[in-house]
Amino acid sequence: MRKIQFGLLLFLSIISASSCEKDDICVEGDTPLLVIEFYDIDDIDTLKEVKTLRVVGVGQNVTVNTVTDRSNLSTISIPLKTDEDATSFILISDSADSDDGAEIGNLDTINFSYTRIEDFLSRACGFVVNYDELQANATADTDNWIQNIEITQSLVTNSDSTHVKIFH
Repeated sequence: MRKIQFGLLLFLSIISASSCEKDDICVEGDTPLLVIEFYDIDDIDTLKEVKTLRVVGVGQNVTVNTVTDRSNLSTISIPLKTDEDATSFILISDSADSDDGAEIGNLDTINFSYTRIEDFLSRACGFVVNYDELQANATADTDNWIQNIEITQSLVTNSDSTHVKIFH
């Protein structure tokens, strides 16, 4: 009887130990950011900084935390929504506050649409979302500083290369 109990205990211990992962630390990756570079409309091969750029998600009242607010930038990385097939941002060139605190820069709204692809990495990391069939357009207004948008990579699986070029 003792041999059976010992054997059962040994068997349960082996099953229990083999069902655990060695490490529950995620080092495999995160959902990628969308990388945008800004180019000169008059010389389409030359990067051109946007002066005092501010980026705000549509419907949000805070700036995007992956972009240094009101900086002169030629490249930004921004997050797309993981629970919807579209994300819109207000990109503000020459951002500044008026005396009463209102934004007085040149505001352009850019809309991104895409198909979400959920990818299971591991138990520790869970799922990441990649994006495919990326499309973009700017909402037309009377004073657009964004002149053209070009998608250079419609599949977004990492943040290592440029996905979108914006000409201004």
